Amino acid sequence: MKLDQMKILITGGASGMGRHFSLSLAQAGAHVAACDLDAEGLSSLADEAAGLPGAIDTFEGDVANEESVISFMDAAWDRLGGLNGLINNAGIFRDGLLVKKDRETGAVRGMSLKHWNQVIGVDLTGPFLCTREFAARIIENDGGPAVVVNISSIARHGNAGQSNYSAAKAGLVADTVTWGKELARYGVRTGAIAPGFVDTPILQGMRPEVLEKMLKAVPLRRPATPDEIFEGVKFVIECDYFTGGCIDIDGGMRI
Repeated sequence: MKLDQMKILITGGASGMGRHFSLSLAQAGAHVAACDLDAEGLSSLADEAAGLPGAIDTFEGDVANEESVISFMDAAWDRLGGLNGLINNAGIFRDGLLVKKDRETGAVRGMSLKHWNQVIGVDLTGPFLCTREFAARIIENDGGPAVVVNISSIARHGNAGQSNYSAAKAGLVADTVTWGKELARYGVRTGAIAPGFVDTPILQGMRPEVLEKMLKAVPLRRPATPDEIFEGVKFVIECDYFTGGCIDIDGGMRI
């Protein structure tokens, strides 16, 4: 499929990589449905997209809430006249060690169930709900071609302090394979992108010495640009013989 043929829903579309994906696709002529909880971010995104070859329509919604997903998927489908693409990009962090002993008191504390469930809810249950609802509508309307792109992470291989996030991102890659097998008969392809460190506001907000230490683990010694991650998204969308796979864009961290 070509980018200018896409009617594509992007979760977490108001900020970070999601915002970059939304604007890049609209620049290429796609019609984008950007979904996010951040109403202000969605408003500024719509303003920024004015005059681009494509278009961006915005929708408020919570990917971890089943009723909300059904509602914004219906609204996007109706407003765009159908959909043929989905990018499961929305994600959150609630980092912490599984267990940690306080150096002063000796007390042992663990990651809270609340923080575990929050990350699993947004980062894994969210893509499940969105892909289920997206695929159901595709099938009800006689099948694809259509494509689902899941944004995973290099943390899927396991990363200290991220039990919840690593589990969610590993599960998302497993689901990419599973859904690729299940949905191919309906003309729906899947693909995952697993970024390493990306130059987004989260990374930019880190203390320079912390960032420098992190980048020492990257053979290329720098973070990715959002556009470099978008190149992977673009490949999954445009390569009609790609499905069920994950592309690491991590500067060589897994070498």
